[in-house]
Amino acid sequence: MIGQKSHLANIDKWKQWREERKLEAKQTLIETYLPLVDYVSGRLSIGLPKNVSKDDLTSYGVMGLIDAIEKFDYERGLQFETYASWRIRGAIIDGLRQGDWVPRSVREKAKKIEEGYQKLEQQYLRSVTDAEMSQYLQITESEFQQMVQDIAVTTVCSVDDPIREEEAETRLSILIDDKAKSPESTVHDVYLKDTLALAIERLTEKERTVVSLFYYEELSLSEIAEVMSLSPSRISQLHSKAILRLRGSLSRHRTQLFQD
Repeated sequence: MIGQKSHLANIDKWKQWREERKLEAKQTLIETYLPLVDYVSGRLSIGLPKNVSKDDLTSYGVMGLIDAIEKFDYERGLQFETYASWRIRGAIIDGLRQGDWVPRSVREKAKKIEEGYQKLEQQYLRSVTDAEMSQYLQITESEFQQMVQDIAVTTVCSVDDPIREEEAETRLSILIDDKAKSPESTVHDVYLKDTLALAIERLTEKERTVVSLFYYEELSLSEIAEVMSLSPSRISQLHSKAILRLRGSLSRHRTQLFQD
């Protein structure tokens, strides 16, 4: 990631903005952290349709950065760069959604595959193969691979996304350590994290590698392709299948939680 600099280096500006609401301090903070927008938008731009311009991504990202600066509480001791990156990413995804950049047919394909992974992996309690998914969808394996390739752009996953579309709880909400949590909330969070951990274990080896390199090592898809000696399109497919499997696991988690 770009050079990580503790927000404590700008503590005077944070105090001036948070306590005195000085616009000059806010502007300084925006200018200081603008490189985060370039970094996040650059990563998200990979694999997006050509009609999505880099200027659009940057514009959405700047709005996310401003939102992060307005809401960030420096006294909690959190790293601003991490918090802001979540907000920037979420703002970009929200902006793209509002622009309806993904055709309905592509979203429907993604939903079918996600539901297939959810049903079959709950049935077999393991990672299902492409052949099994193709049989479930009643298509050939080559057609399944093409479907995965078609929906690659829908799997750019925002931590500000709701865990389920009709609910307000987001992936970001389970990462931020709220100071006071009810016992029920704590049990829910532990269960959710365990569910995700198990889901990641069930990914294929290549899918786990892609997830690790993309989300933890923060390599781009093209860099991952070079590391793994695979084509960028193949890496995109692996990423898409991994995200759809994880989404299916989250959906199962929510269903089981409410049934209990």
